[in-house]
Amino acid sequence: MSMTMTQKILAAHAGLEKVEAGQLVLVNLDRVLGNDITSPVAIREFEKLGRDKVYDKDRVTMVMDHFAPNKDIKAAEQCKMCRDFCDQYEVTHFYDVGDMGIEHALLPEKGLVIAGDAVIGADSHTCTYGALGAFSTGVGSTDMACGMATGKAWFKVPSAIQFRLHGRLNRFVSGKDVILHIIGKIGVDGALYKSMEFCGEGVGSLTIYDRLTISNMAIEAGAKNGIFEVDEQTLAYISERSDRKPVIYQADEDAVYDAVYDIDLSEIKSTVSFPHLPENTRTIDEVGEVAIDQVVIGSCTNGQYKDLAEAAEILKGRKVAKRVRAIVIPATQAVYMQAMENGLIKTFIEAGCAVSTPTCGPCLGGYMGVLAAGERAVATTNRNFVGRMGHVESEVYLASPAVAAASAVAGKIADPAEIMKEV
Repeated sequence: MSMTMTQKILAAHAGLEKVEAGQLVLVNLDRVLGNDITSPVAIREFEKLGRDKVYDKDRVTMVMDHFAPNKDIKAAEQCKMCRDFCDQYEVTHFYDVGDMGIEHALLPEKGLVIAGDAVIGADSHTCTYGALGAFSTGVGSTDMACGMATGKAWFKVPSAIQFRLHGRLNRFVSGKDVILHIIGKIGVDGALYKSMEFCGEGVGSLTIYDRLTISNMAIEAGAKNGIFEVDEQTLAYISERSDRKPVIYQADEDAVYDAVYDIDLSEIKSTVSFPHLPENTRTIDEVGEVAIDQVVIGSCTNGQYKDLAEAAEILKGRKVAKRVRAIVIPATQAVYMQAMENGLIKTFIEAGCAVSTPTCGPCLGGYMGVLAAGERAVATTNRNFVGRMGHVESEVYLASPAVAAASAVAGKIADPAEIMKEV
């Protein structure tokens, strides 16, 4: 029987020669992830199981990133519970303030996920790691608890949609524009419980960071996971960060897909998602006049060094518009350090931006940039639901780092190409 990339990974981790869509399988896990919001619930469920150890102290990971540094007493208690649990069970990969980053940027950076892995995380954007050729998906905290205890998880094998990528992206267009274009095309339920599988010669023109962004937002199309074919870029990225040997799974030529889309990267324009769903997309030339109050550049979707560099190129020598608050949040300490060493932080501050320590912060309306009623934000984050970044009467517009930076300068949603033309 022919299989997709995802089906092959699940079959291998279930100890089966083959699987098919809709089949229930018990999968051996390479990593179990939680954060300061989801881990406390999992810890309480783990304690009910009566286990005296986690299944593998080197494969359980907790990252304090959503409300860290702690924003209030409740957040402090959540983090303390995680800290105490990891101390008790000698969890190797526990990341706290000063050492942590936004979880889905941190794990690839640390080499904790590689091609061929099967990963669950109690956070919906765990699908990020498909950029490296892994099967990764978000689960509930109870599944995380069982994963920490047994190293296993049940899955219904997903069917798949294939996206064949061709050509190259134009300047100021990035992976964020690609995934917003796709979600605008298929809708927020267009890939419901399916695997979004990316292949084709166009993949090679995308950086690993473009792929991480695209995989990260597969969940915004309803997907179970997103996954890219492994190429030399993938292997080079992994070899710099991990001593483990990656396992490459390629889809069979006759693998069955529910749908196949051909995407010409050269035809994609800067794309903005209007409130209040990621599918509500418009190209930059369709936006019109949309005045803004805030810009957020960061998140697990777009807080990598590449993202900050794209924003800094536009902000260099320019100023954030009056009455606009621009917040820059590096995804990890390593990204922060690189940005500092290469002068990006100086560029941001001179432009009038606030620069934060790594945190999820405003992405989920947590802190560090919550919106008031009637305010609008352009954000490089991944969701723009009602009340996502603050008041239910506020609005979030999703965009690339280039569009976000251009908008900060213009005081309205703006085309980065037009801003760069200005003397």
